[in-house]
Amino acid sequence: MLKYDIYDAPIGRILVIVSKKGVCRVELFEENWPAYHSLQRDEIACREVINQLSEYFAGKRKIFDLSLDIQGTDFRKQVWKSLSDIPYGKTLSYKQVAEKIGNPKAVRAVGQANKANLLPIIIPCHRVIGNNGKLVGFAGDKIDVKRYLLKHEGFLID
Repeated sequence: MLKYDIYDAPIGRILVIVSKKGVCRVELFEENWPAYHSLQRDEIACREVINQLSEYFAGKRKIFDLSLDIQGTDFRKQVWKSLSDIPYGKTLSYKQVAEKIGNPKAVRAVGQANKANLLPIIIPCHRVIGNNGKLVGFAGDKIDVKRYLLKHEGFLID
């Protein structure tokens, strides 16, 4: 059974969902939350995820150390692994991610994998920017959250 808790972060309330295998969803925007009320609220099961998110927002954590329950195609998992390798405070372009996974023509597919990431912040999709250095492609009109996360990590943005 899936379990959830809600974390009050500096960017707003975050829904955390865990399975027996690990954290399977981190939802940053309430309008996108699934029907979580059918799940069991369990602060203890979600405690480590929320502790690590709290440490991240407090500037005390740069790398997450959690069991993950990742669902997706092999290609998406490859992209998400590559995103996880982007260091704290650094960025790559969608093109650079495509090149890094050995598929330089897959820029759009990388963007779609980024969009499908159910573990934002933990798998840092906010660290992927446009080839021109612009902040693009973060939950539609939520670029302000991407900007906040990158500034929080010390990445200088004009």
